Amino acid sequence: MRAVVFVLFCFVAVSGIAASPTYRVDYQVAFEPAQKSARVSITLTSGKGRVSSLRFRMDPTRYSAIQGDGEIVRKGEYLTWKPPHAGGSLHYRYAIEHRRKSGGYDARITPTFAIVRGDNLVPSVTVRATRGAQSEARLSAVLPPGWSGFETPWHPLPEGRVFRVDEPSRNFDRPTGWIIAGDLGVRRDLIEVESGGCLDCGHLDCGVGCFAISVAAPKGEDVSRNDILGVVHATAPAMYEAFGSLPQKVLIISAGDPMWRGGLSGPYSLFVHSDRPLISENGSSTLMHEMVHVITRLHAVSGDDWIVEGIAEYYSMALLHRAGLLSDARLARGIAWMRNHGKRIKQLHSDRSSGPRTARAVALLADLDAELRKRSDGKRSLDDVVKQLRKRRQVSVQDLRAIATDLLHGTPAKTLSTPLLD
Repeated sequence: MRAVVFVLFCFVAVSGIAASPTYRVDYQVAFEPAQKSARVSITLTSGKGRVSSLRFRMDPTRYSAIQGDGEIVRKGEYLTWKPPHAGGSLHYRYAIEHRRKSGGYDARITPTFAIVRGDNLVPSVTVRATRGAQSEARLSAVLPPGWSGFETPWHPLPEGRVFRVDEPSRNFDRPTGWIIAGDLGVRRDLIEVESGGCLDCGHLDCGVGCFAISVAAPKGEDVSRNDILGVVHATAPAMYEAFGSLPQKVLIISAGDPMWRGGLSGPYSLFVHSDRPLISENGSSTLMHEMVHVITRLHAVSGDDWIVEGIAEYYSMALLHRAGLLSDARLARGIAWMRNHGKRIKQLHSDRSSGPRTARAVALLADLDAELRKRSDGKRSLDDVVKQLRKRRQVSVQDLRAIATDLLHGTPAKTLSTPLLD
């Protein structure tokens, strides 16, 4: 009965969107290894709805050769495009390669592959359009000779190397998340996390009973694609139980040096360096840490990044434990390691949490989980807190305290009454 109700809900939601004024957006990316760049085209086609203007934030050092139909005005790092009434195209070149301060690349293009964020290929934009209008967006690629693969976090269409871009929370759909193209090795799996089989209502966040995983890396890289699939497959039921609905698809990209030696999450996707162990000596996991970010999609208000990073690191261990990949003793040693690693931290507030501060946050969240379980006779846990935080998306210590108090029937959590949060 639940599955039937869910399908009806999705049908009504999709029908509602179809009834709104629509216009079409076609994104095309042509990779240029010799220039270490990509040529990007955005084509608008008016329907019952139309776009009157788009204001992009474009760093002049990264975005160049801008031309197109209609009126184009560039002022500093902002570009305003007013397309013709019936639609038109905007074209520009984007310089892909980018190094982090540590020296590793978080975007790179070589003669055989490219790894880049769609958020950067098509930068953030403010759109003026027909009131209530929705975009119908597609993303396609033009690949150099010898390149045969193009992987995105979005669902492929039958045309081949064309993807439907659909972000239900936005009227204007933009191809965010990690993208990889080139001579690739890809492993895919469809993981069932709820009895009743896999349903598909056409949206990435419907919360249906399964989700698709793609693991992609350039050929020749020492990437254990099947091992990554195995860990995600083993932990998927625990993720569903802890957080609720999962995305319909997650793309995992991996590569070795000179890419950045860590993990980076994005919408429905993540990058993890091939040298990162699936399970570290202290029991944590870079892969699972980034998966938690992808699924929960939590963002902290200024000063409370410890909540988001602490949740990701705590569950990187807890999910492995629940899946049977860490023993009780190993999990306990991992929490003890975090407690010791962060013992010198006196204040958790920070705009960027990492290292000892995140470790101290893990210890605090483990204590909060224990308190919730004890005071509710096992009926409540940190899982319930995270599910409530997901509804807010942007979270703060005030949210954390309020949710914990509500779960404890109006009594504040003692764990959160600490000088660490003063």
